[in-house]
Amino acid sequence: MQDSQISCLEVLVPRGLIQCGKKIATTRVTYEGLCPISIYFKEGLVVNIEPIMNPKSKSLKILLPRFVEPHAHLDKAFTWGDHPNLSGTYEGALKENLEEHQKRTKSLVLARSERALKLASFNGFRAIRSHVDSTGLSSELTWEALIELQHDWRLLIQLELVALVPLAFWSTSGGGILAKKIAKQNACFGGVLVPPFKPEKVRKDLYNLFKIANDMGCGVDLHIDESAKEPGSGLKELINVLGNMKVDVPITCSHLSSMGLLKPREIKYFATQLAKFQINVISLPLTNAWLLGRKTGATAIERPIAPISQLQHAGVNVAIGGDNVRDPWFPAGNFDPLMLMSQAMLLAQLAPWNRFGLSPFTSAPARIMRLEWDGSIGIGVPADFILLDANNWSELLSGNVKRKIIIKGKFLEGNNSKFNQMGIKNF
Repeated sequence: MQDSQISCLEVLVPRGLIQCGKKIATTRVTYEGLCPISIYFKEGLVVNIEPIMNPKSKSLKILLPRFVEPHAHLDKAFTWGDHPNLSGTYEGALKENLEEHQKRTKSLVLARSERALKLASFNGFRAIRSHVDSTGLSSELTWEALIELQHDWRLLIQLELVALVPLAFWSTSGGGILAKKIAKQNACFGGVLVPPFKPEKVRKDLYNLFKIANDMGCGVDLHIDESAKEPGSGLKELINVLGNMKVDVPITCSHLSSMGLLKPREIKYFATQLAKFQINVISLPLTNAWLLGRKTGATAIERPIAPISQLQHAGVNVAIGGDNVRDPWFPAGNFDPLMLMSQAMLLAQLAPWNRFGLSPFTSAPARIMRLEWDGSIGIGVPADFILLDANNWSELLSGNVKRKIIIKGKFLEGNNSKFNQMGIKNF
């Protein structure tokens, strides 16, 4: 494709992703919610969209925007081989994670994070929010490595970083020093709020975290209630604190797994509170299904998972992320948005042909990361797409679908010259 020429693709696009227009409003839609359209683009931007009135449906392929991963851990990806968590428990994962942290070097973090970004690029991600282990001797070198990659990969993937520390750390002098460093990187503050804990201490720590975040103008993304015990206990303290102070920065609750174990009336109440305070939620069903609620010698029938549909209907912006990839917390994964979609939809019983079933993978994570483009397709948006060798959702979710990645109107190729042209070093 030449930048000076208008290129065209005849494709099937989910109706919920197409920006409204008179022509599109009257076009036909398949029973799976797919709309046959012609997309015209030039110089990296969509310049026109036209409905296809008499499509040969079997010849058209599905086109989706490049995806957004709202919750990853690049620094620890691919460490399962050296630090396997054979028990599959949260405690086992934490133990192996701490041991890995003692052996980290900058070169190791660079190598596995770059491996992750390569996979993510070819699989169809355009942006990633990654939490970064930010305490201990290796934390500084971990940040150095990821900041380098953030710069080197900026033309292919927008990388946002979150400082992951124990919640109480932000109340220490070290927390204040870290906050200033993080703010210079336009990164986010993170923390872990998992029971058991002392409510009074947690409320104090949350207050201190939000005060620093307000002062620095940095968003907050909490690992909260990643547990099968004491359902919603962290959420209760969070809502308590927000009811007594004004927070001016975006807040995200990652996991929120045990909220799904609350009674329906409690879920409704807290969903309403989350909407009231405009708190985003990132559900991470794969890792949660693997780690949480385990019972020795028995299959756990009840699994903790964020109540995605109830939250959506209350007006909460809910995204779904992949979380861990082949590390002590989760032994599988491949930084593949289609794999994430197919597996998470089974666990959460979501349907991509419905708007609420597709938005957790497209517009919702884009809003959480405050990206300029939310993934909807209309005139003037980036020509950043995934063209899939599938003409229905079943084929797309089969796990064996071929794809082509389009970035700024150009097909992404796997040769060094192509990546060098795009500014990617050492590829």
